[in-house]
Amino acid sequence: MIARIAPTAMIFVPNIAGIGHNPKEFTPESDLVAGANILLDVAPQLAGE
Repeated sequence: MIARIAPTAMIFVPNIAGIGHNPKEFTPESDLVAGANILLDVAPQLAGE
């Protein structure tokens, strides 16, 4: 929905058994940290810093 009004992107991290948007979904902490670090690296570039 937001892509209609602003540029968007998604950062995907792996999860066990490929189950997403489900209470059984599980992503190891190390993969969550890796995804957050990607966002941390990219956000300043997108902000023009």
